[in-house]
Amino acid sequence: MADAETALLLARIQFAFTVSFHFIFPAFSIGLASYLAVIEGLWLKTGEAKYLNLFKYWLKIFALAFAMGVVSGIVLSYQFGTNWSVFSDRAGPIVGPLMAYEVLTAFFLEAGFLGVMLFGMGRVGKGLHFAATCMVAFGTFLSAFWILSANSWMQTPTGYAINAAGQFVPAGSWLDIIFNPSFPYRLVHTVLAAYLTTALVVGGVAAWHLLRKRDTPEVRTMFSMAMWMLALVAPVQIFVGDQHGLNTYEHQPVKIMAMEGHFQSHPEGAPLYLFGIPDQAAQSVRHPVAIPHLGSLLLEHDLNAPMRGLDTVPLEDQPPAAIIFWSFRIMVGLGFLMLGLGLWSLVARWRKKLHDWTWLHRFALLMGPAGFVAVIAGWVTTEVGRQPWVIYGLLRTRDAVSPIGAPGVTGSLIAFVIVYFAVFAAGTWYILRLMAHAPAEGEPAQARLPMRAAGIMPGPADGEER
Repeated sequence: MADAETALLLARIQFAFTVSFHFIFPAFSIGLASYLAVIEGLWLKTGEAKYLNLFKYWLKIFALAFAMGVVSGIVLSYQFGTNWSVFSDRAGPIVGPLMAYEVLTAFFLEAGFLGVMLFGMGRVGKGLHFAATCMVAFGTFLSAFWILSANSWMQTPTGYAINAAGQFVPAGSWLDIIFNPSFPYRLVHTVLAAYLTTALVVGGVAAWHLLRKRDTPEVRTMFSMAMWMLALVAPVQIFVGDQHGLNTYEHQPVKIMAMEGHFQSHPEGAPLYLFGIPDQAAQSVRHPVAIPHLGSLLLEHDLNAPMRGLDTVPLEDQPPAAIIFWSFRIMVGLGFLMLGLGLWSLVARWRKKLHDWTWLHRFALLMGPAGFVAVIAGWVTTEVGRQPWVIYGLLRTRDAVSPIGAPGVTGSLIAFVIVYFAVFAAGTWYILRLMAHAPAEGEPAQARLPMRAAGIMPGPADGEER
């Protein structure tokens, strides 16, 4: 492999590695911030101590997850300049302002109210503290809004012109750029995924304690709330995902062809391949398990509708079908398992056994990390499915990379792998340690434990509230 091709591959691996690590934390913190706002609101409304204890318990975990998300995200912006300078130069007039809006709105909003949220309880009024929590939750949503707008524009570019220097520049209204065709679907799908991810984590932690007979009011409450979220949101997410798929079929049909394993065109109705082994070289799916005509029904709402396949697309314009074929099925399969957990919880609730059915708790514990796996699988489907383009149909990935040698990229990739696994493994271990004890009366003051563990804050002095 030529040095340039090796450098390109390593740059892609490096960005995929760092963004996958980063994506885990916002997917959790977006949902957890909203959860914190809800339980603090319930505490203010009802005055019940269990909500305050839950708020303090999850606030410490949020502080760590938020911090790791910020740190891991900083690296990504540097990579645009080091590994993807051609992309930065050509797409900068559009992508740059969208990223700047994220900083000027979401990051400043979060930074302005995060300190009050973490350290202000007991120091400011209850109403002001609740407002700060809501602002942080809104800030996490705004962050997702701008980042997904930029990413969606790369998937479905609109509202642009290309100047004499080959740069993509705004043409007309910025609203055409921000609200590009795939953005609304991607935003709703991603935010709901964050809520489901958080619900699975909260439900998994509660199930862990229920299985160990730590049946406190706090544990019962958070398990019940998590199961309500799954039961109500999982079916909505499946519907939104279907609509997102139809939007992708309209604007990025080649991605759908690869996801569905449609190497060959089907003039009289396409099957739905449930499983199989995509073979890009042979342009076929080996050992397929398929339902005839169902693919056409899902995408065209007609059992006999003709559908084009990858045989109508030049080989150099096809994405790696095997990767997104399986990542898509992992995401969809986990989505239906989430739905199954939510429906099972409704049966248990109807039977008044929500906190008593051991197998339900075991399933909830097993599904605890499923949201993280699903969001990474969804990201892989979206980004790998866009290949070989970095701006769909306009700028190829190989033409967007920096003129940097493979040794330089190799060195930074190795450094990132070592540092990320060391730092974020330690942070994740501490989050799991916080989760290992059940929330109860007298929960320690919010955000003190993570800071003390990091050596930033001393322990409480004698006589100080613990």
